[in-house]
Amino acid sequence: MMLAQLQRAGRTPDLPIVLEDIGQAQLQLQTLLRVLPGQRYVGKALWNEHAVLAKILVGNNAERHFKREVEGAQLLATHGLLTPKLLQHDSRPGQGGWLLFEYLEGAQSLSDVWRDSESQGPLSDAQRSLLGEALAVIAQMHSQGLWQEDLHLDNLMRHAGQLYLVDGGGVCVESSGQPLSRDQVLANLGVFFAQLPASVDAHLEELLVNYLLVNAEHALPLEALQKQINKVRRWRLSDYLKKVGRDCSLFSVQRSASALRIFRRDEQAQLEPLLARADAAIVAGKALKLGGSSTVAEVQLGERKLVVKRYNIKSFMHWLKRFWRPSRAWHSWCEGNRLSFLGIATPQPLAMLEMRSFWLRRRAYLITEHVAGEDIICRFKPYVESAGTPADVELEALDGLFAALKRERISHGDLKGSNLLWQGNRWALIDLDAMQQHASERSFAPAFARDRARFLRNWPASSGLYQLLDQRLPKAGESAEG
Repeated sequence: MMLAQLQRAGRTPDLPIVLEDIGQAQLQLQTLLRVLPGQRYVGKALWNEHAVLAKILVGNNAERHFKREVEGAQLLATHGLLTPKLLQHDSRPGQGGWLLFEYLEGAQSLSDVWRDSESQGPLSDAQRSLLGEALAVIAQMHSQGLWQEDLHLDNLMRHAGQLYLVDGGGVCVESSGQPLSRDQVLANLGVFFAQLPASVDAHLEELLVNYLLVNAEHALPLEALQKQINKVRRWRLSDYLKKVGRDCSLFSVQRSASALRIFRRDEQAQLEPLLARADAAIVAGKALKLGGSSTVAEVQLGERKLVVKRYNIKSFMHWLKRFWRPSRAWHSWCEGNRLSFLGIATPQPLAMLEMRSFWLRRRAYLITEHVAGEDIICRFKPYVESAGTPADVELEALDGLFAALKRERISHGDLKGSNLLWQGNRWALIDLDAMQQHASERSFAPAFARDRARFLRNWPASSGLYQLLDQRLPKAGESAEG
């Protein structure tokens, strides 16, 4: 295959791919780690009988991206930062370019390491250590006048006990060899911390010690840094929510006059047959809810348990109210992805379907992960009439959930006990049909007050449990801390 042909290979080309016009030796792409169809193909390859990491750039913008990748890789190397060695690079005018890096066998991104530690709770010792390592490397980069535009844990690879910086395409220079200016440091650290759970923010001061031990050129006021973090978080959430309804690397979207189908792309092959026979799967599954407006069933797919929710049209009049606006499945799909992005526990939304007639909406379906866990009413039942109290870990997780909802100005809309499930060390929210993220405190405050009141009505007002929770949970208009 030639470079120009790779541009037309699509998102999932057949592997291996042998590129014949890469210098004097063939390059065989064996696996793909990242694909932007018609633009970028990154993966493990065989070159001169050696394993390499290949970045192949094609398409109309290949020349510009190639130049940035080469310059960024060279900036990292010449400034003494640990980065995979660039073995060869070249380009073909009008066709594309390639960069071949040493392949770090067995390397693991810090993003993967972080995910492995997420179940340990907010900022465990392992997480502190990981972020400390990352911040030390970032400080080293900043001390040389460099920064990485899209700075996140995936761009730090652990190999043989050392951290490597990767992805030169995002590397920029301010004053070569001179420490980065304070404003640029704050902006770049804002990008880094914004991609971590908001619960990390409470530990910024202690984490920054790891940075300042390597680069103490500037004082880093926490208020200014937090402002940058919040700014980037808002932008990232807005950008992500645009993607949940757009065909991209994360989601597969198929729109027509008869249906809207959306899958998480890595789940599409497995879930497409299930979504095509959703009604039959609901009938064969374990009924969780048999209501007029919705039907919910637990469905077995191989060794995996999923939940399929069908949003029913009860009558012609009901259809007249629903056909012209986004379905409840679409709303729940967006809100589930919002919560997941914000680090608030909820079953992962996997696929959704809106049935349509000439673009007019009819029934709709949502498929999510199945969360096995007791709801909060069952979990707290022993403490309604006894003098005991729930375990500290459960109460602290509840505090954390309400603090997160308050911080993000999110109202659930139906916070009955059956919609909070215990997931090992945190509470997961389900049934997101009425969820909303508010643009202002003015609209959020009364909605939060209603959520809080509905939540407390799960228990008798005279019970010790009610009084304990009423004392702990923040009220509308006061800080989440109390």
